[in-house]
Order: sequence, then C-alpha cells, then structure tokens
Amino acid sequence: MDITKIKTLGDLQKSGYESKPVKEELRRNLLQKIMKKESPFVGIHGYELTVIPALERAILSKHNINLLGLRGQAKTRLARQMVGLLDEYIPIVEGSEVNDDPYSPISRYAKNLIKEEGDNTPISWLHRDNRFFEKLATPDVTVADIIGDVDPIKAANLKLNYADDRVIHFGMIPRSNRCIFVINELPDLQPRIQVALFNILQEGDVQIRGFALRLPLDIQFVFTANPEDYTNRGSIVTPLKDRIGSQILTHYPESIETARAITEQETDQATKEKSGVYVPDLAKDVLEQISFEARENDYIDVKSGVSARLSITAFENLLSTAERRALHNGVQKTSVRLGDFVGIIPAITGKIELVYEGEQEGVNQVAQQLIVDAVDTTFKERFPKIEKLTKEGDDDPYSEIVSWFFEESDFELLDSYSDEEYRMELDRITPLQELIEKYQPDTLKEDIYFLKEVILWGLAANNKLSKFSIGNGLHFKDVYGGYISGL
Repeated sequence: MDITKIKTLGDLQKSGYESKPVKEELRRNLLQKIMKKESPFVGIHGYELTVIPALERAILSKHNINLLGLRGQAKTRLARQMVGLLDEYIPIVEGSEVNDDPYSPISRYAKNLIKEEGDNTPISWLHRDNRFFEKLATPDVTVADIIGDVDPIKAANLKLNYADDRVIHFGMIPRSNRCIFVINELPDLQPRIQVALFNILQEGDVQIRGFALRLPLDIQFVFTANPEDYTNRGSIVTPLKDRIGSQILTHYPESIETARAITEQETDQATKEKSGVYVPDLAKDVLEQISFEARENDYIDVKSGVSARLSITAFENLLSTAERRALHNGVQKTSVRLGDFVGIIPAITGKIELVYEGEQEGVNQVAQQLIVDAVDTTFKERFPKIEKLTKEGDDDPYSEIVSWFFEESDFELLDSYSDEEYRMELDRITPLQELIEKYQPDTLKEDIYFLKEVILWGLAANNKLSKFSIGNGLHFKDVYGGYISGL
C-alpha cells in the first residue's frame, strides 16, 4: 500500500500507521541495516573501525552527537548521510510550520485544525530528503534566527496583540521538528546563543520571548566542531557539552591507500572529463604523500589541520596541468609527469596554515618543499637507502647514474617537451632503466618514465645530483661537476 495516498487523519488512523520519534526512527532503521550487514554510511573511507562504529553506537543510544575533528574530515558528510536512516515518508498536519505529528500536534495551528476538522483533518507527507536542516554557526547568529521571535508584521496582518502566541515567527530549530538538525562549527556560536540550546537538548522544548509556550520538539541534533576552535575563536560552554550525549573524534586517513580511495571518489567527474590524461599509480601515491608530509611539517600549523580537500583539488590541478600541456603540443592524449606537479602549488598554498617560521620561509617555498619531501619518501620506499658515507669498494646502486651525469654536462626536462621528446630525453640515461629492472621489475610500461623522474628527484633530494628550476623546466647535473665547472 502506498501510504502517501492517505490524505486525512481518519484514514491514517484506519491504516494502522504508528508514529515514532525521530531518534527511534534512526535507531530502528539502523538495527535493520546492521542485521542485513549493510553500511548506512557509503563513500566514507578509513572510518570503518573507528568513527562509524562510534556513530552507530550513539544512534542506537538515541544520543545527540558532536563530531569533533579538524577540517576536511567528512564530519558534515557523515551527518548528511544519517538522513538515509529516516523513514522514507512521515505524515504531518497539512500547512504546519513545525511538521506537526497528526497524532501528537504541538502547535496551536495544528491543535485548532484537528479540533475543528477531526477525522477530516488534511495531512501531507514529508520525504526524508526534506528532513535535514543545517546551520553554519557564525558570531552574528541570533536567538531569533534559531529559536524564533515575535513577528510584528504577522501581528499587524492578523490584527493580534503581542500577548497572542500566534504572532510568533518560528526559527530554524522549531521548523526542523521531527528532523535532523546540524549546527556546523558550534564553538563559533556566541555563548548566550549556546545557552539558548540548553532546554532544547535536555527537555526538548523552547520558550520564545517570555511566552508561556511549551513546544516539545522532537529533533536529532548533530554538532560539528574543530578542536582548535576551543582556544582560538570560541568554545563550547561546559553545560552544553554536558547535554550532548556522544562526542565522536574524527581523524585523517591513516594510509595512502585510504587517502587515494577518497581522492579518486571525489575526483571521478574530473577524471572522466579529462579521459585523455593518464595518471600513473605512483603519481597518485606521491600526490597523497604530500598531505601526509604537510601534517608533519614544522612550518605548518598542525592544530589547524590539512584538509583532505588538498589532495582533491591538487589532483584536479594535476590533470589540468597535463591537459594544458597536451593542448599546446597538439595531442589528444598524454601522461602525467613529475614536472607537472608544479601546477598543484596553488592548490597547496590555499590549504595550509603556516606558523611564524613558515611565514618567514614563504608559502610557495613550503609548498615546493612538500612536493620534494613527498617524492623523496616515495623514492625511499621503493629503492635502496642512500648511504651518506660509503667506503671504496662498497656496492652503490646509484653510482652508474651519478657517473652518467658526471660525464654528461647537460640534461634538461622542459615542460614544453612532447611525449616523444620527454621519453627520448629520459631514455638517454640508460642506468635508470637498469635500476628499475633490478628493484621495481613489476612497474607498468606506462609508469616507467614517471618512475625515472622519481629516481632523479630522489637522488637530488639526497644530494647525489643537483636539480635547478630553469623557469620552463628542470635542469639536472652532477653535484661535483658543478663545482668543477665553477657553477
């Protein structure tokens, strides 16, 4: 039976429909998901053993929830996906501002309508997609915005005095009755506004402008907060924290594989649009490693966090850098090069907060160093350790590459090179291929040239080679050769 065809209170009662509080809806539907071995949170990676179990426990406990974590940790996405645990439709008294339950109305409008119409009271059906309300907490939010206030225009139109509760204009929270209500960045709310939430969380009701009005609201509250906000911009007042049932700590991806899964999911559309750009697996690893390096960098404010959006926007820039180069060279297809990573610097600089020493260094310089550090880490994970001090006769896997550069005074990788010129230039360094065949023999053919660049960058990062930017590309040379030639 399609329950949405029921249009009156009498027919609703005959159907046997039972109304449930919103937290009971969430609990009941989550139980069914768990019994069916289905995950209610799709596309959330890295939280399977940490955040999601804690969130499910909070829902089963019928708690209001605070998601506490640094920026870019999918806090709001988790809250939005809770909508999928609501019933598909719920009945409301038609025309109600506060989604009145026909069985248990709370507003004067709904009570009067049911008293007048009885079983003929008209009802409508509210889809779960319309049962999610979200408010970004800012210092200018007022009690009137979220709770409500007296509306003088309504009083004038209805010719009522201000003692009549019909002159009240309901705020966002009463209008989200029987819904999920999210307040993002809770500490940014002024303390006096946070105090206004006490009764709603504890007793489930509100009072507006001194009216003896009790609205027993039925709301699932979800708050999000950044731990840095407790000291920088504001704080959550202690009595409010005490009224929030569960506080759940979120975190960044703990592995490159998880970070890659997130980035690939979020950049799926960009990847389809730029289908002519091939991205080596190793390039994806280097890209994700940049975020990991940033979270441990001394120049970056760790407490501010490094959002997962860094990798997402950087990947989009990386695709566009390669695409632009291909267009200039008049070709339809190309592969990402390590030199293309210069194009992601604007995506990095907008996503990191620097400490004082970092500001002195300069944000561009810090971003460039993050790329170098990420390449160096990737290089060290795949090739033998470079010993700073070696004895004569010791086996040095990089000696032939270094010797090649000592004998060759000039090697450049220009951004403008066509794919053929790029490959021909790298193929000149024959010891690179030998090193790959020895230590990374399973490398895909399409990824070999990117790996060759990683080796060169890795050797330069460890002072085995010199690497210089020449504006339109990179120049590599032997370290000691530079001294001999006076450079």
